[in-house]
Amino acid sequence: PRPPVRRPCRVMILVNPLSGRGQALQLFTGHLQGMLTEAAIPYTLVITEHQNHARELVKKADLSQWDALVIMSGDGLLFEVINGLMERDDWQEAIQTPLGILPGGSGNALAASVHHYSQSPPAWNEELLLSCGFMLCKGLVGSLDLVSIHLASKQRIFSFLSLAWGFVADVDIESEKYRHVGAIRFLMGTLVRLATLRVYQGRLAYLPLIPNSSPTHKPHPPPDSLLPGLDQPVPESWTVVKTEDFVLVLAIYQSHLAEDLWAVPGAAADDGIIHLFYVTGGISRPALLRLFLAMEKGAHLACGCPHLVYEKVRALRLEPISRQGVITVDGETVEYGPVQAQIHPGLARLIYG
Repeated sequence: PRPPVRRPCRVMILVNPLSGRGQALQLFTGHLQGMLTEAAIPYTLVITEHQNHARELVKKADLSQWDALVIMSGDGLLFEVINGLMERDDWQEAIQTPLGILPGGSGNALAASVHHYSQSPPAWNEELLLSCGFMLCKGLVGSLDLVSIHLASKQRIFSFLSLAWGFVADVDIESEKYRHVGAIRFLMGTLVRLATLRVYQGRLAYLPLIPNSSPTHKPHPPPDSLLPGLDQPVPESWTVVKTEDFVLVLAIYQSHLAEDLWAVPGAAADDGIIHLFYVTGGISRPALLRLFLAMEKGAHLACGCPHLVYEKVRALRLEPISRQGVITVDGETVEYGPVQAQIHPGLARLIYG
């Protein structure tokens, strides 16, 4: 059995008041405050005031004062917290601080994934929030894989959810305009983007997962031993994808891409796998829409779509050739250009189960 967070457990809860439909604070006071009080969990509420506020805060915080950091927001705030922890001098201890997620945004991919890992039937909205609240009160901690991502500018960031280019990244950005409607924003973005479907040119290569290769644990700081320099060719052991025409490339390391997008039916928080999907040029709009509608039930791989490819990998490199486009990491836009990534199994700790 997994070790619980120690009791009494002092929790810092970071709330982004602007996330989703701007209701995170009301949801917290309405649904979670009483639950935490009953479970006798002392907590301090921190309301984030600007972008990177959480990142700066956890970078400087005295973490010995806290048994867990809990994020009530969309996925963007957790991205800030993880990168703030990894930027610390004592990152090795810092990243062991248990992280909790409460859905307060319109994305909520990790919250949906965590709920799914607990083998509960699908839940949305307040039901999902209550499920995550119960898990927080139970306080069981498991491992969480992180993925280290290198951008062209030599910046290195850590990701817990996804790296996307093409259609999925475009929908991420398009759907920001509709965030006031909540989780349905992704459907709206999808429909708008389908109308102007683009094919992108680029090169994709990856290091396949060898079955039963046990993940090695990490020295300081976790070196990306699987990755050559971005300016170097990929090693012989890598697979280079033959096509250069893509509608989308999506690397995801959790089960859900959004509350209603069950991207990887078999995923676990600590399976040590980057689940790589790509859709090649030539797919029709109706076929692409069918894939996304099937994803609600996790049935897209059963569609028999010849344009959809799924690989389990440990590392990958993407080099866009198209001059314009968007790359997102955990739903946030990053610098556009060549990018490469590798998994670090079980680097962080997550409250779930």
